[in-house]
Amino acid sequence: MVMKIYNNLNLNRKHLSGVIAIGNFDGLHLGHQKVINEARQKAKKFKLPLGVMTFEPVPVMFFSKKNKDHRINSLQQKKSQLEKLKLDFLIIIKFNKKFSSLLPEQFISKIIHEKTKCRYLYVSRNFKFGFKRRGNIQTLKKFEKKFNYKNIITNPFKKNKKIISSTFIRKKIRAGKIEEVNKLLNRFWCIEGKVIKGKKRGRKIGFPTCNMNLNDYVKPKLGVYAVKVNFDNLTKAGIANIGYRPTFNGQSLLLETNIFGINKNLYNKVISVSFKKFIRPEKKFKNFEYLKKQIKLDIKQAKK
Repeated sequence: MVMKIYNNLNLNRKHLSGVIAIGNFDGLHLGHQKVINEARQKAKKFKLPLGVMTFEPVPVMFFSKKNKDHRINSLQQKKSQLEKLKLDFLIIIKFNKKFSSLLPEQFISKIIHEKTKCRYLYVSRNFKFGFKRRGNIQTLKKFEKKFNYKNIITNPFKKNKKIISSTFIRKKIRAGKIEEVNKLLNRFWCIEGKVIKGKKRGRKIGFPTCNMNLNDYVKPKLGVYAVKVNFDNLTKAGIANIGYRPTFNGQSLLLETNIFGINKNLYNKVISVSFKKFIRPEKKFKNFEYLKKQIKLDIKQAKK
């Protein structure tokens, strides 16, 4: 079954009157997966199509340029991850000024009712929508009968008595708690991007790297990580440094990845770097020799 992706609201007849889970789903963590799995059970029970409605860009990034480094996953990653959950369809709503000005009742009447004819609507308890986030789960409940849908609120997913949310996971990423993050995502946290040309300093000291910008991904704790890298249908182990390269007096933030056993040019290729564990913080070394010694130790640590 191939998931149908809609970049508009012109749904095929077979996807109308179904079960829809709505949210940003940034990171698609265990809490999000719980919402979608509960929606799936309902769709299966009544033999209805199952879909997800999400927003691009993530609304908080639309409203504030300060939130540039915010994403846990890219839109492409979100699509791929949702496809693995075997949805019938995905609706991606362009979040812009016009959409953000819809009043809560307009969102329900024009989008949920008129465009999707949704029968069962799944949201998390803290779901907010409409102009200035004035709509909430009480608003959805209020209009159920008028617009012929049933709103179902899922209880939050908790681990060690803490509610798992995208905000919680971003904090963990920023703190370098990657192994915890991976458990909460139920997969490795991963940055995808195009390899850019660097100054080839890594190659000169015997450790060539693939360099990438972080773009609007959430910025992890600066330092060295054990990673695995996917490219050209291959998966290889490696180490990655996220930082400013203080030994070289670097100014810009980069993700530099040394892929074990690979010494070829990957410029302009899209690669995926999956983070396995944090090894050490970034630091400035006296000279290149000290740096080389440390990289060898980092590689040993990464291979454990």
